[in-house]
Amino acid sequence: MKPGSFLLALLIASAPLDAQTPGAAIPPAATEQTAAAEHVAGCEEYAPGDFITPHITDAHCLEVPGFPRFWEPHEVVLPRWAPIHIGGVVIDMSPTKHVIMLLIAALLCCVVLIGGARSHVHHTRIKGSPKGFGSGIEAMMLYIRNEVAVPNLGPHPNAYVPFILGLFWFVLFANLLGLIPFGSTATGNISVTATLALLTFLVVEFAGIRSNGFGYLRTIFYWNNDLPVVMRPLMFLLMSPIEVVGKLTKPFALAVRLFANMVAGHIVVLALIGLVFAFKSYLVGTAPLAMAVGIMMLELFVAFLQAFIFSLLASVFIGQMREGHH
Repeated sequence: MKPGSFLLALLIASAPLDAQTPGAAIPPAATEQTAAAEHVAGCEEYAPGDFITPHITDAHCLEVPGFPRFWEPHEVVLPRWAPIHIGGVVIDMSPTKHVIMLLIAALLCCVVLIGGARSHVHHTRIKGSPKGFGSGIEAMMLYIRNEVAVPNLGPHPNAYVPFILGLFWFVLFANLLGLIPFGSTATGNISVTATLALLTFLVVEFAGIRSNGFGYLRTIFYWNNDLPVVMRPLMFLLMSPIEVVGKLTKPFALAVRLFANMVAGHIVVLALIGLVFAFKSYLVGTAPLAMAVGIMMLELFVAFLQAFIFSLLASVFIGQMREGHH
């Protein structure tokens, strides 16, 4: 875990959940009852021996390394806020494990990209060309820009290139955080991937409105002037619902593709590790352990691949809408 995220976890852990009277002594029994109540309120209970579900699901607690035995995780209960009531809808804005991972992913994006830019400027000013960390970040940025964004975004793509680059790096770091100890894959949460897909859908539709003007309506209401006059209203009634469904299937495909790929890999890895404990034999457990290591290496590739595919599909959808292909 990065030092910044560890300090964040320590700050969250040190925040009191309930106000206490200064100087008042708390009996040991009351302390144990309070701790148990906080655990019930903040951390979800799972079946004994179930170590797969806690890793791939969201929770109101966060695992941090212990001290001095850093390999022993400790649960930190995240603060619970009063829910917001909007009519009959109750919205819980309390932070969860995946929310913390998303904040860490955003922080890593800022640190890596700003640090890479500063390194690029520094070495270019001194030696005339970038090197090291800045050069590596530049190579990845240029590849995504020149091979993914620009060829698919249509004419004058520079207005949408920053969105594609930000989308790639954010999804990448969110994927990678699930491969480190005490981490969690926020992109294995359908709510997270659905939100990313919804934001992409809004950018796609905004790009269509901005590029096509009133012609954007032709992407919703089908009207083909090349058809006979009698067929135009019939095709309008038949194809317009299909056009609307086609719009909605794009963000649905983005959300489900990312969610399913990230969850499936973790389930396979954890199931293979579970076989080691099930066999209770060093000799037999070697094969599942070796397979789990292989799947973890594949998961590292999948983390980059899914970030690439998500940004590629977003670029294609924006480019199609801007072209007004209907």
